Amino acid sequence: MRTLIGWLSAWIAGAIGWWLGAKVGLITAVIVSALTGAAGLYAGFRWFDRNLR
Repeated sequence: MRTLIGWLSAWIAGAIGWWLGAKVGLITAVIVSALTGAAGLYAGFRWFDRNLR
C-alpha cells in the first residue's frame, strides 16, 4: 500500500510539474516533472508513514 500511495502521489506531482514546466519549454518540463515527481514520491511515503503505519 505504501508503494501505491507513493507512486500515485509521484504521478500527480509529476503531471503538475510537467504542466508548469511546459509553459517554458520541453527541457524545462522534463526537469521540473522529474523534480516534482521525486518530491511527490517522498511526500507520499512520508504521509503513509505518519498516518497509516
